[in-house]
Amino acid sequence: MTTVALRHARVRYGPLEALHGIGLTAPGPGLTVLLGRNGSGRTTALRALAGTVPLSGGAVLWDGADVTRVPAYERARRGMCLVPERQAVFGSLTVRENLELAARDPAAALDAYPQLRPLLQRRAGTLSGGEQRMLALSRALLARARVVLVDEPAQGMSPAVAARTYELLGALDACVVLAEQRLPPALRGRPAIVYELRRGAVVFAGEAGELTD
Repeated sequence: MTTVALRHARVRYGPLEALHGIGLTAPGPGLTVLLGRNGSGRTTALRALAGTVPLSGGAVLWDGADVTRVPAYERARRGMCLVPERQAVFGSLTVRENLELAARDPAAALDAYPQLRPLLQRRAGTLSGGEQRMLALSRALLARARVVLVDEPAQGMSPAVAARTYELLGALDACVVLAEQRLPPALRGRPAIVYELRRGAVVFAGEAGELTD
């Protein structure tokens, strides 16, 4: 079992404070969803867990150990994978080359997203937004990470591919944390912990079913 958490976490961008001492815990295996509109702090919270933005106060915990000062690349080595909303693939490399950076054999990724198979020789930068999301998530699936952090996983995808994506993420033997503007329909029937953020503060914490009710 793996758990990541923020404790009294504060993040500043210059004079502006984006997170106002928030706390959240994401246990795994399982899904945790950070909800909020643009500017709510959900993406910043995800990046704070990954170590790509520094805290100005508070702590990041991983399995109870303080990793606040552990750099992002070291967290990645230990099994943490971040899929950002933008620039999540290497645009100058082909689809195959992108997948081979995560694993020698891309078969599992192509089983997850068969739509990528005819695109293997295409440069990733020429793919549609939805295709790039599939590629980015495929790399995360191949990495077999202990913690998977994904910002807007289904952005640009068709409803059917989005539903498949949430099914894949929900089946991972990992702590999975998603940042979303609103709770996706595909997650309403699944067990998931939800935190809703508003202006850098947590305004709701509970089960997904409580929020929809």
